[in-house]
Amino acid sequence: MRSMLFVPGDSPRKFEKASQGTADALIIDLEDSVVAEKKDQARSLTRTMLQAPRGRQKLYVRVNALDTGRTLGDLAAVMPARPDGIVLPKSRGGNDVRNVALWLDAFEAAAGIEPGVTRIVVVATETAGSIFGLGSYKDCSPRLAGLMWGAEDLAASLGATENGSGGVFHSPYRLARDLCLMGAAAAEVTAIDTVYTDIDNLAGLEAETRAARRDGFTCKALIHPKHVDIVNAAFAPTEAERSWAEKVIAAFTDNPNAGTLRLDGKMLDKPHLRAAQKILGL
Repeated sequence: MRSMLFVPGDSPRKFEKASQGTADALIIDLEDSVVAEKKDQARSLTRTMLQAPRGRQKLYVRVNALDTGRTLGDLAAVMPARPDGIVLPKSRGGNDVRNVALWLDAFEAAAGIEPGVTRIVVVATETAGSIFGLGSYKDCSPRLAGLMWGAEDLAASLGATENGSGGVFHSPYRLARDLCLMGAAAAEVTAIDTVYTDIDNLAGLEAETRAARRDGFTCKALIHPKHVDIVNAAFAPTEAERSWAEKVIAAFTDNPNAGTLRLDGKMLDKPHLRAAQKILGL
């Protein structure tokens, strides 16, 4: 999964358009993109969207945060329509995931859904306190599928006047990004890069996505459909990377008992094999 496109939970029109696009997953949003007076209506509309004929895209629902008192009602509204996953905003750590996972156990049982199939992605850096919970996601739940970092709410939590300038995040947000990446790697789940908010700066989007891929992110959240193809392409391996990966895998396949190998004058070991397998999606 390379791209996760947010769609407002109160806009069937935008959902229909996004469903015809190339995003790997859609996140139907009940949180930030829906104003307070439309949140109840958005639950019903989101359930209808989920009941539409499914294509290849995974369908996630971002519920409202646990401290709003709306999370359980959001889940009650959408779980009968069988979303592929839930996105939990403002997550503080593994205990929040365990809480939501327990609720999902009950909703799946009530709806006759196979136990455990509904995944959880958390937005893991939206409050100052959440940064200290990034190490707690490992082994918190088999439902956990990914950690996403975000900078907009974090700026408000810190009392900052801005989170970046000139297309570059300031240091507190770079720290949050890097720790989220490490937390995801430690938990062995997908690391998801934050949204790109400069809508028309497509060159900047490509550069940011390629930097994310370079560092270890494998997916990016998006807020505009025209960003999808750029992000998908940026996360795709180049021909040179594919060629290298195929040669590394072939070399270890031919020498299954070797811990290290020499290839094209360079020493390789098992981390190189794992990197090659990741490039080829193995």
